[in-house]
Amino acid sequence: MSVNSFGRLFRFTTWGESHGPAIGAVVDGCPPGLALDEADIQHWLDLRRPGASALTSARSEPDRVRILSGVYEGRTTGTPISLMIDNVDARPRDYPADAPDRPGHADFAMQAKYGLRDPRGGGRASARETAARVAAGAVARLVIPEVAVEARVIEVGGETAGWPALIERAKAAGSSLGAIVECVASGVSAGWGAPVYARLDAELAGAVMSINAVKGVEIGAGFAAARLRGEDNADPTLAGGITGGIATGAPIVLRAAFKPTSSVGALGVAGRHDPCVGLRGAAVVEAMVALVLADHKLLHRAQCGERRGS
Repeated sequence: MSVNSFGRLFRFTTWGESHGPAIGAVVDGCPPGLALDEADIQHWLDLRRPGASALTSARSEPDRVRILSGVYEGRTTGTPISLMIDNVDARPRDYPADAPDRPGHADFAMQAKYGLRDPRGGGRASARETAARVAAGAVARLVIPEVAVEARVIEVGGETAGWPALIERAKAAGSSLGAIVECVASGVSAGWGAPVYARLDAELAGAVMSINAVKGVEIGAGFAAARLRGEDNADPTLAGGITGGIATGAPIVLRAAFKPTSSVGALGVAGRHDPCVGLRGAAVVEAMVALVLADHKLLHRAQCGERRGS
């Protein structure tokens, strides 16, 4: 089967393709009575949308969201919230159906799985799908108002400074660069998570790893911990806010490695693409972290009630 839904109590499903008429998400499990309008979602979508600068994709999408259900007179009703974003600058002609598989893309894998595929910009495998995640993440933030989730790019092309010039040079050469995004979630209550099969660190890692172009995720000291001695790694600040799969109450620190965009002119790939997908990926990392935390807050409350960590 093809899994297009994520979460347990706070659950969302995305739908749509890169160059189809629209994309969107259905959010289920949102508590009733929360104030929500389209402007609340649009703020986060604007941080991710393409065409906002010369360093991102030239695709000009306003990414205007419409709420089709689940909200009445500015309040969530507890029923499914349907969110829709029209694709207004799609160019399916850039992707002929008989084009060969593009290096680094999911073309072959999608064909192998389904026996057919949508060739228009990768269809469901396109990063265009992440706009729907950001919209769903905006709803998740309403469930965790006590938590601040902030992500930023800390490295591009192996460098920690001078990114615009690096990206411009890569773009001019028909190439692309990778990036590392760091996300910090502060205000998470101690106790969220579980010790075995619903470990908070495992679910955060899985959520962020599901983002297009992410090839690695670490929490706290991450891979660096493998190079430390036990007495050195005992510092709680290296745990990244999670021990034993459960939040400690300290800020949760997570980093995601984005590979260079596979769609590059140097390989003969047509279309409009980001020279560094990690720049817009930060907003998607925030959304996925918020979605996991909202789900775990509700899961914790369901088992332990309001007394602790809720």
